[in-house]
Amino acid sequence: MNNLFLTWKNLVHRPLTLLLNVLLFALGVGLISLLIQVNNQLKEQFDRNQADIDMVIGAKGSPLQMILCNMYHIDNPTGNISIEEARPFLNPKHPFIKTSIPLSLGDSYKKFRIVGTTHNFLDLYDATIETGALWEEAFDVVIGKGVADGGSLQIGDEFDSSHGFSDDEGMEHEHNTKFKVVGILGGTGSVADQLILTSPNTIWEVHEHSHDGPEMENILSNDSLMNYTDKEITSILIQFKNKRSVPALNMPRAINGNTDMLAASPVYEVNRLYSMIGIGINTLRYLALILIIVSALSIFISLFNSLKERKYELAVMRVQGSSRSRLFGLIMMEGILIAVIGTILGIVISHIGMFFIANSMEGGYKYSFSATRFFTEELYLIIGALGIGFIAAVLPAFKAFGTDIHNTLAGR
Repeated sequence: MNNLFLTWKNLVHRPLTLLLNVLLFALGVGLISLLIQVNNQLKEQFDRNQADIDMVIGAKGSPLQMILCNMYHIDNPTGNISIEEARPFLNPKHPFIKTSIPLSLGDSYKKFRIVGTTHNFLDLYDATIETGALWEEAFDVVIGKGVADGGSLQIGDEFDSSHGFSDDEGMEHEHNTKFKVVGILGGTGSVADQLILTSPNTIWEVHEHSHDGPEMENILSNDSLMNYTDKEITSILIQFKNKRSVPALNMPRAINGNTDMLAASPVYEVNRLYSMIGIGINTLRYLALILIIVSALSIFISLFNSLKERKYELAVMRVQGSSRSRLFGLIMMEGILIAVIGTILGIVISHIGMFFIANSMEGGYKYSFSATRFFTEELYLIIGALGIGFIAAVLPAFKAFGTDIHNTLAGR
């Protein structure tokens, strides 16, 4: 009789034990696999959207909140800053600043954020126009690929914005001039795919002249923006000329100590976020490892106990010509088969779970996650899980290998 078939018959002879062992193993493997997927894809999103930005300047408040809002667009603004106070950092001739990009936030369309900014914002994400043209007039907008797909917008479409970052009833602005789509960006795989881009003065017009048409010159550069010292923006994204120069390293401290603004380092804040998230991820990972170890013990105990029930069967097999190595292989195959089934089930469950998480993240934050990606760490997980199944079966297999035919059949 085929060894695999015989092994399977022995396992299904104890269905409840098989079910318990497989489920414990699957839960442990599945949880670790899910953590690998979430952690890797989340880190990729943060790294991709960091866009080589060295500093963010905004209103006083939480530095982490400011970073999440203005770089990753998954939180609310800490407030606004005046252009008068921000002028030195908007100056294209600043000796230590390579690029400074203003952002004005506050409105959205179908939960996609509308960002008032200048054309050089696109350079951060290597974004280019796929269809249409860049915004040139107030209320012209360029939309990311994700907005075009999720918001069902195309070139020439017009729409009204909602105050804040939700589409709650009653929050829609009423103004004579509607936003008009003039361009669509090619996909970048970054947060730019999920944004609606326009000029800063468009945001001012929406909030200050909701029932009138645009009245001021359109702002396409920092030079023109600095003329409006009585206005406010939400933040400035900064790239330094020399990241390791003393002035660049001291600039955040100087801004925080001598102005009413807040300067934060994206690298520092994101690493701090990773450390906070890491505590929870490590806790779940340890829990999953405990589940796998408990499952391995359960496999070991069930195989060991089954030998007491099957000792006569094994002895008879030896009398009929089966070798000691075959008995050893049968028991080893049982442990490994349980591990294989549990591992496959765990991987499947984790990717199904990732599917629901991806839909939730995309619906809530407009970030794209995939349930179909397979990471190298998952391969290591599979190898490790099968190794644990192998180890759990070794001792029972050696016991089967040492079966004494005469004593067993004599009832001793």
